[in-house]
Amino acid sequence: MTRVVVAFDAFKGSLTALEACEAAARGIRAAAPGTDVALLPMADGGEGSLDAVLARGGEERATPTVDALGRPALARWALEGSHAVIELAQAAGLPQVEDVPLEPLAASTAGLGAVVLDALDRGADELTLLLGGSATTDGGAGLLTALGVQLLDASGRPVRSGGGGLGSLEHLDATGLDARARAARWRFVTDVDAPLAGPAGAASVFGPQKGASPDDVAVLDAALEHFARVAAAALGVEAAAIADVPGAGAAGGVASVLRALTGGEIVAGGAWFAELAGLDAAVAGADLVLTGEGRFDGQSALGKVVSVVHAAAARAGAPLAVIAGSVDAEAAAAMGVPALSIAPGPATLDELQRDAASLVEAAAATVARLALRSR
Repeated sequence: MTRVVVAFDAFKGSLTALEACEAAARGIRAAAPGTDVALLPMADGGEGSLDAVLARGGEERATPTVDALGRPALARWALEGSHAVIELAQAAGLPQVEDVPLEPLAASTAGLGAVVLDALDRGADELTLLLGGSATTDGGAGLLTALGVQLLDASGRPVRSGGGGLGSLEHLDATGLDARARAARWRFVTDVDAPLAGPAGAASVFGPQKGASPDDVAVLDAALEHFARVAAAALGVEAAAIADVPGAGAAGGVASVLRALTGGEIVAGGAWFAELAGLDAAVAGADLVLTGEGRFDGQSALGKVVSVVHAAAARAGAPLAVIAGSVDAEAAAAMGVPALSIAPGPATLDELQRDAASLVEAAAATVARLALRSR
């Protein structure tokens, strides 16, 4: 029997990874009846990753909390046994606050802290944080404070909430860190490998998309660098061990100090999800592997889902095709893969998002007819 593996990322603004996989599967089965289609919803740690986790099982939980600006929010997360998987974007995500003026200096991860505490209360002793899509650049200060870490200024008072307040930090006291958090196994799943500060850091690269002006970026970058120095002195480590670790700058620096406090690990999102999904085993012997995302461009080769699936298919010697909302021909040529846009012709973004499911289905049918016609 012909076997096709469908391993899609989400099409942001229109389809979850599972919905995209299901749409592609419908197209394949219509074009090639009797085909065995395996669905592997994928993600890279960014916004929407939680849905890919829940598609594989685990119990969905929800915690009343606050968003990055302190407004009431309800954050979904997953619990499987004693392993909690928490998506930062559920509690401190950029989409949650785009309806109001952004506050890059004040935005906080305190709401994420409430979710982590709830997970600990429910017996979690392994915590996986999916870092991406954040509205914050606070180095995880709000999360740390929620877990009992004190961040104090020269007068012994708590510093202001948000990344802007870290410039006045003089002392970090971790003696009050929740014992359960200290003992837990932490994993930080990132979709970027940015360091905490500097030209390639959290504020410089990602601050502008969170509303930071050039002056704000300078303030935040200096504050994060200062945060790393103060934390390093308190923990007895080199500042580079906090600030320069690849991925320390993901989601505004959430993993930087907390990783140093807990001994947690930073892992690349695409690779982690590939292991979670059993990607290598799934593509072995496949007649076709189909992957996709909302936009296939030069960034897709940098550890994103398409590149991870491409690598797995190459190891297995399985043919691969890409379906995306938009396709950069140069990126496709550089990766050496056939890629098809779902756009049937000139169309607006709103139209493509509205009709994404049917368009993915049609594109997958086209690929199946071409790739499987000799089988």
